[in-house]
Amino acid sequence: MEQVWLKVKQAVKDSIPEAAYRLWIEPLEYMEGSNKALVVACPNFYSKKRINNQYLPVIKSEIKRLAGRNLNVELIIKPNGKGNGDGNGRRPSQMVLPCVAVQPHYGRFLRKDFTFDQFVVGANNDFAYSAALSLAAHKKRPMHSLFLLSKTGMGKSHLSQAIGHHILTQYPGDRVYYLTAEDFTQEMVSSYKSNSINSFKEKYHKNCDVLLLEDVHYLSGKERTQIELAHTLDRLLNDNKKIIFSSCCKPGEIPRLTENLRSRLGSGLISNIDPPDFRTRVKILKKFAATNQWNIPEKIIEYVAGELTEDVRQLKSGLVGIYTKSSLLGCRIDFSLADSVIKNMVRPRKAITIENIKKLVCKHYNISVKDLVSRSRKQTVVRPRQVAIYLARRYTDQPLQAIGRSFNRYHATALHAIGIVEKSMKQGGQLKRHVEHLMSKLDSGQW
Repeated sequence: MEQVWLKVKQAVKDSIPEAAYRLWIEPLEYMEGSNKALVVACPNFYSKKRINNQYLPVIKSEIKRLAGRNLNVELIIKPNGKGNGDGNGRRPSQMVLPCVAVQPHYGRFLRKDFTFDQFVVGANNDFAYSAALSLAAHKKRPMHSLFLLSKTGMGKSHLSQAIGHHILTQYPGDRVYYLTAEDFTQEMVSSYKSNSINSFKEKYHKNCDVLLLEDVHYLSGKERTQIELAHTLDRLLNDNKKIIFSSCCKPGEIPRLTENLRSRLGSGLISNIDPPDFRTRVKILKKFAATNQWNIPEKIIEYVAGELTEDVRQLKSGLVGIYTKSSLLGCRIDFSLADSVIKNMVRPRKAITIENIKKLVCKHYNISVKDLVSRSRKQTVVRPRQVAIYLARRYTDQPLQAIGRSFNRYHATALHAIGIVEKSMKQGGQLKRHVEHLMSKLDSGQW
């Protein structure tokens, strides 16, 4: 039967993408077989879960074709695996005390519920999930850097911390640092002020095995921090350490970033997390309700999933609001109660396009759209153009290249315009008041 299994693996290899085969099928091991069943060992709980959900049908199909009969496939966790379960498929321990988050060696706490088994996988995040799990589970892989990209509230932090949990569970000796780019900056500044910069460098250069760095777009304009971080990343990558970044901007779209750091941020795999579709939103809500042991009618869950579409954080907040109001008032959860909560969370907004933004800005500054996209360098045109580019980046999903083309400008010019407005917003003054006024118009749909 072992020879049959080897032929099955080869057949599956020819029918699915090579990367998927290497990640999920190749690690499977034949344990024993009979005329009725095959026992196959998975390296860990997460592998078993993915095989069972996604690849078991194709495996059974190839077994029937090659063995000439249907055989049951029993998936188990590989015996004696490190932190992978007890061999019977039960979920592995996350090595945390009840109600206590995991403290990595340095940095912030890891949320105890931000693990791989609590992450809901859908078409919007399947690749990011697979990449994160691959980086966490395999120590001898060519990929050592992962850049998680998405808007806020889509699950970047969940996946990042899940990697930390998984590594601390399987390899407790690994030194995992979880922090934000702002934390890194403040720590570096403090080390200079206290004349302990050498200790700071030794901590990250020599005593770090896994670096989980969130919100790297915060580094925009912080040249000294960027230089120090670039040196740190060089050292970690040269030593084959693991680095996970997260941001709401691509490395190439973060304004005022040195080319050295931009190159290092983009040197690994960049994986986008898109907004979840309706089906995935339903799965997220069902999982969230089950985890909290809430009995929420399925029709209410589908209603919430249909109304709250902005991000996962908003989605869960809606369910929390409904359950909390039901508990406080002592009434059952129905459409009337759900609507009373959801209507305060949904902000009606017409679809905002770059053309809408152009018209709004031109009306505010009393210039024409033709002037706005012209080659004019008059200050009365340049400033409105910069504001319009900034608003286009903030309110639309268009990439910087497309935004630049819409204003007859190059990508670099669009980046510069965004940087100018961001700096002015921090300094306050007339431009900030203009931008805030225009943003209030866009938020309320008055354009």
